[in-house]
Amino acid sequence: MSRHELFERLLKSLHTCVLDDAEWPAVSGLVDEWCGSRGNSLLVAQGTAQGDVDVFFRRFCFRGEHRPDLEREYFEGYHLLDERLPRLRELPDGRVTSNSSLFTDREKKTSAVFNEVMLRNGTQDGLNVRLDGPDGCRIVWATADSAQGDGWSSWQGEAVGRFLPHLRQFVRVRQALVDARARAASAMELLGSLTTGVIELDRRGRVTAANDIARALLRERDGLSHRKGRLRARTSAEDVALSRLLARALPFPGGGPSASGSMRVSRRRGLPRLVVHVSPVYPGRPEVESSLVGAVVLVVDPVRRTALEPGRVGAMLGLTPAESRVALSLARGQTIRDVAAATARSETTVRWHVRQIFAKLGVSRQADLVLLVRSLADVPGVGSSTLPRRSRRSQRG
Repeated sequence: MSRHELFERLLKSLHTCVLDDAEWPAVSGLVDEWCGSRGNSLLVAQGTAQGDVDVFFRRFCFRGEHRPDLEREYFEGYHLLDERLPRLRELPDGRVTSNSSLFTDREKKTSAVFNEVMLRNGTQDGLNVRLDGPDGCRIVWATADSAQGDGWSSWQGEAVGRFLPHLRQFVRVRQALVDARARAASAMELLGSLTTGVIELDRRGRVTAANDIARALLRERDGLSHRKGRLRARTSAEDVALSRLLARALPFPGGGPSASGSMRVSRRRGLPRLVVHVSPVYPGRPEVESSLVGAVVLVVDPVRRTALEPGRVGAMLGLTPAESRVALSLARGQTIRDVAAATARSETTVRWHVRQIFAKLGVSRQADLVLLVRSLADVPGVGSSTLPRRSRRSQRG
């Protein structure tokens, strides 16, 4: 397989993973092959204090195999000790740095992280990069050591640099899907989102379905409109950009690679710009009811989005701070194991909190708890009192 063919295969796998992150090990294996690494990890989180971080997504994979045992080992035993993390948070967005350069000479002799877990896992000479994610979240992607065994070559550096923009886009679209309450959901469930506009396009780019939020925006021509079956943006320049974005996402006649992409669309009345994410959809997947679906368009309205805060959720539902954090983490799509690792608590403790929450709220299933917490986003006064930071910037731009 040529390098060009390998990259096409990697991008296709990444786009598939957007709709079902259980596919991440396959993506990770292709990333290893593309970059010449022995393994890689991806972490998407929010928070600044090392002991107070909400983890939205974490995957440690080696040669395409998911290793939850290594995730538990690191987060339960080493995360709070990791000397790299404060320095990694200070790195400029997108700068690739070696693991060894994030430890001092003295730490290389004394650090449990460097001399125990990284030595065992073959990551002492791995690479790290921090990317700015959506709504202030932080993306940390890291590799294991080079598969060449003699350090990193220039072609590997170029390969990493070419992959990173696509990784950032994967996180953007995945987080939009989480906000749409439909991670790994079917196309019909996506259309049921109450907070995010969802539009389906056929393989020729024509609108075939839209949920209530998207239909309202299209009907009002509030940034986007629907003309003769085509999706249009309000200004001519944005319309050209949108057409290009859609053309890249839809299947190429010759079978070439499709590309995910995002843009902002201006609106009338001085409202914050809409954020539009376009993701290719490949036929033959269980969440695609028709092989004619070519792409899914997610439309995020900053005015609709409300950032839930643990304190206000706790006050609304009568939960303790610890219970509120657990409830919010579950509502964001994390598992009990993820919550335990992110909070340095045992799974038994987290399950105890969940039972306490069930008793207080009168529910018996985790799915009911998640729906209840997420429904608070639509209750005035429960979320943040101001727009999220990224949304405030969009008002100025």
